[in-house]
Amino acid sequence: MTGLVDVARHAAHAAGEILLEGLQKPIEISYKGVRNLVTNIDRMAEAQIVETIRHHFPTHEIEAEEGSQHRTGSPYRWIIDPLDGTTNYSHRFPFFCISIGLIFEGKPHLGVVYDPMRQEFFLAEAGRGATLNGKALRVSTVAHLSESLLSTGFAYDLETRPENNLNRFVRMSLVAQAIRRTGSAALDLCYVAAGRFDGFWEQHLHPWDTAAGVLMVAQAGGCVTRFSGGDYSINDPDVLATNGHIHAQIVQHLSREDSHA
Repeated sequence: MTGLVDVARHAAHAAGEILLEGLQKPIEISYKGVRNLVTNIDRMAEAQIVETIRHHFPTHEIEAEEGSQHRTGSPYRWIIDPLDGTTNYSHRFPFFCISIGLIFEGKPHLGVVYDPMRQEFFLAEAGRGATLNGKALRVSTVAHLSESLLSTGFAYDLETRPENNLNRFVRMSLVAQAIRRTGSAALDLCYVAAGRFDGFWEQHLHPWDTAAGVLMVAQAGGCVTRFSGGDYSINDPDVLATNGHIHAQIVQHLSREDSHA
């Protein structure tokens, strides 16, 4: 595992330098949808990460948000988001990160999330726990939903999706202590692992949004399922991650039959 961690760490830090340098220059923005944007910095950071991984592990598979793919049939598959929180970044709102997950034989094996603004490096290794800058992570001990701080997000095409999370957001706002909407699912998941959030839910995410973060939560002692409470995989359309103590309470609200949005 050591070699894998070292390469992931190096790739994340190198991409982080690109993100920080990019903030000092004009940012070139293009659109994949009405609200779904991509910048030249996304592409530069992705190229750096992919180059680093392929240099060390040329036979490993790669899947990255901005289109980089490498199919080899290897049991190792790297899943990369070079800039999670692109909208934040384009507005120079300082909440974004690099997310690198490694799947081995279909299961999460390694997760790295790096926040270059705060120099926070989150690391999770299957069976070996999760850390933040080398210190062990543990989820919170909050046991009552009414005392919990939660986070969530919305799909880019929320105005046209029948299930857009707005009803669930309203419902959860009435039963939780507070809810935040940060714009970075990868960091939200890491914040659950670190005990900063007590829970996180979202719909219509992609594998690169959650591949690293869900392992972080699980290795920090938390619980990750679908809204229904069933088993979650990174290809599923909805995810719920909590400290475990409030999990059943949130499932009860998210899975109500009248949750049409």
